Amino acid sequence: MVVDSHVHFGQRGQFSHPPFESGTILDHDFLPEHIKPSMDGCGVQRTLAAPAVPSIEATRWLLELAEKRTYIGGVVGWVDLTCPHLERTLDELGEDPNFKGLRHPVESDPQSDWLIHEDVLRGLGALAQRNLPFDLLVRPEQLRQVLGLADRIPNLRMIVDHIAKPPIKGTASTRWSQDLAEVAQLPSVYCKLSGMTSGADHKIWEPADLKPYVDTVLELFGEDRVMFGSAWPVCLLTGTYAQAHSALVEALRPLCPQTYARIFGLNAVDFYQLGSMPWSVAP
Repeated sequence: MVVDSHVHFGQRGQFSHPPFESGTILDHDFLPEHIKPSMDGCGVQRTLAAPAVPSIEATRWLLELAEKRTYIGGVVGWVDLTCPHLERTLDELGEDPNFKGLRHPVESDPQSDWLIHEDVLRGLGALAQRNLPFDLLVRPEQLRQVLGLADRIPNLRMIVDHIAKPPIKGTASTRWSQDLAEVAQLPSVYCKLSGMTSGADHKIWEPADLKPYVDTVLELFGEDRVMFGSAWPVCLLTGTYAQAHSALVEALRPLCPQTYARIFGLNAVDFYQLGSMPWSVAP
């Protein structure tokens, strides 16, 4: 079972602001039927969707999409973690088997230390109580906040999106690798091998550019705590869906079948608890 752990769907004019960058190749609707042929071409059978805009309405919309398409294996949604009615909202969303966790764009939040605010920590505690994971959309300089978060909520399962978005330029930076190494010491934290081409030169990148970063992540987290994510449609800024998939395969070589199975499927199934889902593929 091959799982793409990170895609977005969006429709222009549907929510309060555009889901993707205006004036670029992303200035279009990106719906499940648009990605399905590319998934099929790469042998990807399931995907996990995250809202392109941080809103509860976008989360509910994704859950509606997932209800009708079994190849959407789950939704990592957005909820205001500081809302006084958070527990009620989580329990309501939790009635849908496709609701698999939450994320917040910490990387772009006006409060750079948002992740460790007391009201946010209370919300993340409610997530941990329900065994729901949290996707860490952070930049390298915010990685150390994860350590404080883990101290406060040790039973919260977390995953670093896009390897924390370091600039993909030659040798991996010492600061990024050192901070990520400390985060990797936390057994409840995983890491997505996703979104890396966005940090490379958009015009002349090649799979070899990713390899030092992929090697570092694999060395730190091991093959049991990393997973593939295409970051579609954002990956289209630097190539095709197939190129995003094949670039990771190439950067991971030599890759034995057992390692491929874990990184490209089983780890996502375990982390997001997809194992109880029906695995028939809808057209």
